[in-house]
Amino acid sequence: MTKLNLIIPLLILTIQLVNAQSVESLKIKKYTQKNANEIITEFSEFLSIPNVASEPLSLRENADFIMSMMNRKGIKNVQLLHGKTKNIPPAVYGEVLIPGAKTTLIFYAHYDGQPVNPEQWNQNLSPFIPKLYTAAIDKNGSNIPFPLDGKYNNEWRIYARSASDDKAGVDAIINAYDAINKSGLKPSYNLKFFFEGEEEKGSTHLDEILQENEALLQSDLWIICDGPVHQSGKKQIYFGVRGDTNLYFTVYASKRPLHSGHYGNWAPNPAMMLAQLLASMKDNNGRVTIKGFYDDVIPLTLSENKALLTVPSVDEQMKTELGINSAEMRDKTLSESINLPSLNINGMQSGNVGKMASNQIPTTATAVIDLRLVLGNDWERQQQKVIDHIIKQGYFVTSNEPTDEERNLYPKIIKVIRDKNGINAQRTSMDLAIVKKVISAVEATTKDQVVLQPTMGGSLPLYLFEKYLKTNTISVPIANHDNNQHAENENIRLQNLFDGIETMGSLMLIK
Repeated sequence: MTKLNLIIPLLILTIQLVNAQSVESLKIKKYTQKNANEIITEFSEFLSIPNVASEPLSLRENADFIMSMMNRKGIKNVQLLHGKTKNIPPAVYGEVLIPGAKTTLIFYAHYDGQPVNPEQWNQNLSPFIPKLYTAAIDKNGSNIPFPLDGKYNNEWRIYARSASDDKAGVDAIINAYDAINKSGLKPSYNLKFFFEGEEEKGSTHLDEILQENEALLQSDLWIICDGPVHQSGKKQIYFGVRGDTNLYFTVYASKRPLHSGHYGNWAPNPAMMLAQLLASMKDNNGRVTIKGFYDDVIPLTLSENKALLTVPSVDEQMKTELGINSAEMRDKTLSESINLPSLNINGMQSGNVGKMASNQIPTTATAVIDLRLVLGNDWERQQQKVIDHIIKQGYFVTSNEPTDEERNLYPKIIKVIRDKNGINAQRTSMDLAIVKKVISAVEATTKDQVVLQPTMGGSLPLYLFEKYLKTNTISVPIANHDNNQHAENENIRLQNLFDGIETMGSLMLIK
């Protein structure tokens, strides 16, 4: 037998072994390329609708737009889901039920967004007027018109609030089903769709919506489309998320501002007091010094630790990209760090700076901290650990403005306001059979390694799905890592949006 005769059967066998989903993914990609202009035009219209989480009227407009998209693209039983509380942003639901299917997947994304300060955005940008750029603005990208011929460069970016977080997720999921439907592909599982309108406010009423619609929302797995791909550009899957909660501090000193010359060295300075208090909460290696802060952490499993070892290192890349010399936790990689609970100062304020600075001792100093949680932490218990630490530093803790009597009694006074809507962490086992199918489906869309992360650094209320629906969740993000979510100049790279449609489509076709 000749070498050629040996090679040909091997090639045929190789082709036969290729996951059929990869062929289906190519069909979805072809459909997306052919219909790019329609997809981008519709997406831009979606981005033009303001969606700040605190503005219910515009959120309802977003929900109506999503319903219209779903109806046009063949999704059935499209409706709004509510909880017991009236006038809250509804969830948008739809479904595609397959005769004889015994497994159900629910695809989740959220349509609300973070607040915007237009003055912080690039002077050529407006948060709710989508604009197309040839590259990232900080990489000398330039503004260009949306092409009339529908020919897009995958490196181009759309700038607008929620372009990445998380209207890209909504758009990718709906268009993925449209591509499947119009390409003649047939899902084997029941597909359900759930788009939340309060995620950026802490999903305040999600528990109500889940409880009120428990029967409708039964499934075998929720697939969450939110967040960025790996910093290396590789696709990744998250098996869990960190929890989150906030604490708000106000330190009090003199009842009126004082001249720093006449009273300096004598009158307590609340800014200095607050700085010293916050500094007492961490050591020089970034480890939280609060008693018991790490005690209830549930360790990673053997499978999770093995996955963590395969995550590509991007630490040096990110240091260069961000202009920093070292990490806060010097003995931990980025992936290791996000699998630990954290304490972060979101912001501090006291007195004035810049042109408004004056030689004074201010009356108060304020700060907001956020506590990220991992599996085992409870958000209320973690809050209390911080408060106990503050008391040990000699502070009288109150939840109100201090009275004159309290001012005379206590040398250190702090008002602490607890976030009432904290969320706990959640993690799904990597060893579940359906999870392994999800991994294979994502792998079928790329030639690169798919990064498997035990925990996402960010937070989502995924523990609620476990608590009220007794189901598992897994997160498959699509946005570029440098998307500026939650901040000014938010954007989505077109390649990520198109890849996201292909990824979501492959997941809808798992068998």
